[in-house]
Amino acid sequence: MARLHIVLIAALVLSALSLVSAQHRARALHTETEKEIARMRVLETEWGQLQIEQGTLAAHARVSTLAETRLKMRAPERERILVIESPEAAR
Repeated sequence: MARLHIVLIAALVLSALSLVSAQHRARALHTETEKEIARMRVLETEWGQLQIEQGTLAAHARVSTLAETRLKMRAPERERILVIESPEAAR
């Protein structure tokens, strides 16, 4: 009978340790998940800001101004423009 008590006590202790370990692991995973969610929000905000910046930098007026000022580009005169139609467009 004493042997059965020892076995049951050992099983109870192992069960309790297993429960504590599982709870600790669950809390650690929950904390890690919360950190990653916060990181995701920061990255989403940064992504939105980058999209706005890209839209601003790629705006036609800005590109046109930079082409004229920095690269000294200009639109050609009408006399220098040749329009070539493809055979498919003539049908």
